[in-house]
Amino acid sequence: MVRVPIAGRWSRFDGLPDSQEKLGRFCYVGLRLGRAARFAKAVTGFVYAAVGMLLLWAGPLARCENVGGRDTAPMGHPNIVVILADDLGYGDLSCLNPESKIPTPHMDRVAREGMTFTDAHSPSAVCTPTRYGLLTGRYAWRTRLQSGVLLGFDRPLIEPGRETVASFLKRHGYATAAIGKWHLGLGWQDAQGRPVTDQDGTTNDPGVDYAKPITEGPLTVGFDYFFGISASLDMAPYCYIENDRAVQPPTLDTEGETFPRNWRAGKRSPDFRHEEVLRKCTEKAEEWLAAKRAENPERPLFLYFALTAPHTPVLPEEPFRGRSRAGEYGDFVVQTDWAVGRVLDTLDRLDLAENTLVILTSDNGSTMTIRPFFAQYDHATNYHFRGQKSDAWEGGHRVPFLARWPTKIRPQTTCDATICLTDLLGTFAQIVGDPLPETCGEDSFGLLPLLTGQTGMVHRPPVVMHSISGKFAVRQGDWKFIDCRGSGGWSLPENRVPDDAPAGQLYNLRDDVGERENLFRTRPDTVSRLKAVLNRIRESGRSVP
Repeated sequence: MVRVPIAGRWSRFDGLPDSQEKLGRFCYVGLRLGRAARFAKAVTGFVYAAVGMLLLWAGPLARCENVGGRDTAPMGHPNIVVILADDLGYGDLSCLNPESKIPTPHMDRVAREGMTFTDAHSPSAVCTPTRYGLLTGRYAWRTRLQSGVLLGFDRPLIEPGRETVASFLKRHGYATAAIGKWHLGLGWQDAQGRPVTDQDGTTNDPGVDYAKPITEGPLTVGFDYFFGISASLDMAPYCYIENDRAVQPPTLDTEGETFPRNWRAGKRSPDFRHEEVLRKCTEKAEEWLAAKRAENPERPLFLYFALTAPHTPVLPEEPFRGRSRAGEYGDFVVQTDWAVGRVLDTLDRLDLAENTLVILTSDNGSTMTIRPFFAQYDHATNYHFRGQKSDAWEGGHRVPFLARWPTKIRPQTTCDATICLTDLLGTFAQIVGDPLPETCGEDSFGLLPLLTGQTGMVHRPPVVMHSISGKFAVRQGDWKFIDCRGSGGWSLPENRVPDDAPAGQLYNLRDDVGERENLFRTRPDTVSRLKAVLNRIRESGRSVP
């Protein structure tokens, strides 16, 4: 590119995508020429400059195919169903990976009948912090949880009084339910009614009295109903919880198992079988939708369906075995897809589908890439992205994100805007027409214009991602900065990084989505800029206006 040395100020455009870099420089020239011309030309130059500065401040334009949205009459608040898969890789879906060895017809249906986001990210590369971010619109590293995840007996992570998606929608008339995996800590009590622990990482039962109610959990953060398990399916206690109580106390000893069963030792209740949990939770989701539809057909519904699969233990039931070309894991993804299909069919049967926003996504990337035996299937579970669950690399946090809303979203559309799962709260606030107060949703950016095609200019502020070891990455436009030398997770721990490796990583994802060419040493100005962006977000307490 030929650089005209106007005031020596080209550096302000460094680090932006080429299209924006060119436009910014063009606008800057327009401003300078406008100042030197007659009044009419000056006005034109000012307009060019204003547009350019808006683009530079806000970031890249979102490019979505859903231009214009759907022109339909208002139907009141829509029902909202969020299906959060557990460790589902971007490349597992056949609608996202043409060479996937796993048939996913029901997930494909959501993509076919709605919008596919190709640049969606979980705020963390592991379970608990992503769930916190999704429900609160706030990065979990702003809490006490600076790395890792909670276990099944740990204290609650969501602070008392903190607004959540559920509490917000409940205040706007929604019936709300969480079904499946919680993994955000619970207020277990002992026999004297005291909290069983004041720290995280409790592996063994610390003396829970299962006859006593859970003092803090889904019901205290906005959900009317809960059915599911306390944490991941491989973490004790192995018992079902309905609302604020264990359905049956875990009284039976269970030995730990290796992959593919892969669960920790602990107690389980007599009615609990690991291989049945996905099916039972799916049935509960169907039952809740049907019951609430019958109870009050006019009341909008919010279902947070947090699947327990395909996270370990990998336990496909008999009807799904042999249904994929990716071994037991692939078969378990097929069963996960079946669960999605059951919810879609229920919405159809209850005549709810037309005015229901369905969002299908995952809490982080897949872990199958670290299992040597999995290579035999030649299945790119995280597609062409580097790394896996736990990592700051794309494979850890770039996730599938499909949205269907027949009255608003055009079918078979795609959007390449960079978004984050923290954005759900802000999006739902836009849907019900009630802006969020400054005291909540600090990292939640509304996506409604992207979903409906109301505008072609949507600018999300930079997105921050966090690895299992607490390492940060920040994304702005095409550029991604990782503030560590390795993956930040299991793929390349810091103690395995070569001594001569750069102090950090910088990638241009437009040219290098596989994160193979580290530009840290060749683009110091861009590194400095993104470091400053990251530090500002960490220190300011919020990342969205």
